[in-house]
Amino acid sequence: MPDQASPQVNADIGQDAGRGAPIELVLLDVGGPIYDDVTYRDALWRATRELVAERGGEVAEDEFQRVYDERRQAQSGSLRTAVAERFLEPGDRQRLSDLADAYWVYPPSALHSDVLPVLRALSGRYALAVVANQRAVVVDALRRDGVADFIDHWAISEVVGASKPDPAIFQHALDAAGVDASRAVHVGNRLDTDVRGARRLGLRTVWVVRGEAPPEPTPEQLAEPDVSMFTMADLPAALERLQEAR
Repeated sequence: MPDQASPQVNADIGQDAGRGAPIELVLLDVGGPIYDDVTYRDALWRATRELVAERGGEVAEDEFQRVYDERRQAQSGSLRTAVAERFLEPGDRQRLSDLADAYWVYPPSALHSDVLPVLRALSGRYALAVVANQRAVVVDALRRDGVADFIDHWAISEVVGASKPDPAIFQHALDAAGVDASRAVHVGNRLDTDVRGARRLGLRTVWVVRGEAPPEPTPEQLAEPDVSMFTMADLPAALERLQEAR
């Protein structure tokens, strides 16, 4: 694992079309980069436990965590689907999703302490957008916690009608900002939905290795994004290095 004190910028950055162009727009995921994903994990665990209990069963939390971590490590496929297939009856996946959504509410304490200082540093230098697979009510939490004050454009899956990695949700933010993909960077914590989805449209990518990122990222995984980092505090420097990689 690389030094967690500084971002890892991949050596081949700048070789693709558009790499090194001035950055005008920074797209931000919510769960992981902004809020602690333990909130989502706990909501999914609570929903799983309740649905299993309906049929008179029990599920051990360590077994739930093992399935959860395996899917995070793979960075492929739905966490909800993996949990449903392991612990629930066929056809219960949608019930699990709906119940987890009902419990998935970010308290103020879930806001990562490095977020607001970074947004202050970026504001005015770049346009900022939120691109997230979330219910529309997440905007209320972002307003409450002061994050929304820095956001210029919104692409929330429930509102847009498309979820990452669908290119449509990224394109929604690009169109709202009037910025070409070659001048935009997406910041997220999943390879499958964030990094691969954004790269498909030609955006540069920053991977924040926390939350739903793998418990132990492999060298191959760390090589996928243009930048890998372990704290949002490194984002301003990472954006500068992306622009210098011409």
